[in-house]
Amino acid sequence: MTENKKKTKPSVALTSEIIHVVEAKLTEAGEATKKMKKAIEKSAEKLSKKLDKLVSKATKSKAKDAAKATKKAAEKTKKDATKAAKNLAKSAKNAKRTVAKKAKEAVAVVKTPVTAPAKAAPPKAVAPARAKATPTATPRPARTATPKAATPKTGTTPAGTPPAETPSAE
Repeated sequence: MTENKKKTKPSVALTSEIIHVVEAKLTEAGEATKKMKKAIEKSAEKLSKKLDKLVSKATKSKAKDAAKATKKAAEKTKKDATKAAKNLAKSAKNAKRTVAKKAKEAVAVVKTPVTAPAKAAPPKAVAPARAKATPTATPRPARTATPKAATPKTGTTPAGTPPAETPSAE
């Protein structure tokens, strides 16, 4: 209950400080009436309430941000721990699989019978080379390449020239 009263009651020190500063300025300017002093006190209380709210709001937001950061760090740590556990399980599984595979290969090597290497088949007899017949005909003369006439393709033109206009059938 006392905490609630402290929160709603403005800081007395702040209020009195505000009143003191304003009254000092007022006395410099001239005479201060009782009405003015009452108005100053009332305004000072309102102002100190608003300032208290701002200060408490700022401290609450800082505390809230700190709590949020702590919670986020805890979640990240938990997530990393879970991830590490999964990776450990995967690596154990992979190691087990590798050991089983190597054992299987070793058993397969032991089971295969050791046989003497197969002898290479004797080379086949190569047929004797035939004697080349002497050419009776004279060799043909070499062909000379004759350029073919270029056929125009539709839609393409040599580089740098505009496409030729083709008469359209109307």
